[in-house]
Amino acid sequence: MWFYADRILVGYQVADAAAHQRPRGNLSDLYPRWLGARELLLHQRNPYGDDITVEIQQGYYGRALDPARADDPKDRQGFAYPVYVVFVLAPLIGFPFHAVQIFFRWLLVGLTGASVWLWLKVLGWRLPALATSAAMVLLLGSFAAVQGIKLQQLTLLVAVLLAGAAACVANGFLFCGGGLLAVATIKPQLAWILLGWLLLWAVSDWRARRGFVFGFGFVMALLLAGAEIVLPGWLRMFVAAVGQYHGYTQNQSVLEVMVDEALGLTGRAGHITAEILAGMVTLACLPVLWKWRHQREGRPQFGYAVALLLALTVLLVPKSAPYNQVLLLPAILLLVRNRAPLQEESKALRFGYFVGGCLLGWQWIASFSLTAIYFLGSRDRALQGWSWPFFATFALPICLFVLILFRMRADTRGQTEDLSGAV
Repeated sequence: MWFYADRILVGYQVADAAAHQRPRGNLSDLYPRWLGARELLLHQRNPYGDDITVEIQQGYYGRALDPARADDPKDRQGFAYPVYVVFVLAPLIGFPFHAVQIFFRWLLVGLTGASVWLWLKVLGWRLPALATSAAMVLLLGSFAAVQGIKLQQLTLLVAVLLAGAAACVANGFLFCGGGLLAVATIKPQLAWILLGWLLLWAVSDWRARRGFVFGFGFVMALLLAGAEIVLPGWLRMFVAAVGQYHGYTQNQSVLEVMVDEALGLTGRAGHITAEILAGMVTLACLPVLWKWRHQREGRPQFGYAVALLLALTVLLVPKSAPYNQVLLLPAILLLVRNRAPLQEESKALRFGYFVGGCLLGWQWIASFSLTAIYFLGSRDRALQGWSWPFFATFALPICLFVLILFRMRADTRGQTEDLSGAV
């Protein structure tokens, strides 16, 4: 997978950029946030300003974008994060960006690998050291992780924060879990669905779980107060920056992409159809999540709920980038752990597991095939097949979401039947 990303995918992108005269700079997703943090904290400049955006483009793309050039990228790479992200990046602003890139890349490798251990803690699953190591290798060799690490994407950092928050809550460290989840809101679109349910979970047993709310509220208050101090009125600027970001990127959710690909609906019709589907999948989750709000931390149902919520996040977040799919890790681990349906009579469930396994494994089949073509055949032929590993990208989260929801509903019915029998 790493060879495919380095030699085939990047090779194709470099050739395509040269053919269309597209600029290529450091192409690090960390750079806009790092530069914005440096300029705000060291020089009191507004990171949302157009002047900073131009400087970001000069580093990210190698030059400022020219609207008159039809082939120039449409993503202006503006600073579209809550301003309190600067506190997370503050320790890095005194170093040259090249050194920051190297450090942050290896930091993401270590933290992403460690997230396997954190999710196992959430699920209460004790794996042998060899099996845990194998899971880490598979995660770090998945396209989602490879893309995120190569881009130095903050999504991978947020994914670890979400795993840490869930692990703290599952093991009784509620205040710490709430605090970590507050920090994870540097990418609010990835945290809000899980946050909403955990707040509901906390108020469902306030006396025992109020520590989570206090931890989240305390750290969130510090972040918001600090943000207002370093940049008064930042929230209005952030909202405007997000609106501009969605305007020039035209990002789509996984559901929107699937509606486009499967039904051929684009534009407003495709958007409305995707919104209806988003409402339907959300409503499908509500009954089981509502019933399981009373489940204690550390119970298997708690892990199922977290896995379902993150799978739902991948479907609904308004960006279908593959690196977001690192959030599917708890769902994958749960389905691997609870693979008893493979021996059950339900043909539909066995077929679902088979499809899910094929969709998950396709990325490695495709990257291995392209690597073989690169060495044994022709480099040009391998570059022509650069898109092969993407074929299952958008079907995988849908399949995993359906499987997790099906298992949760089955477990809920089983619990209800057990209670009825006991009565």
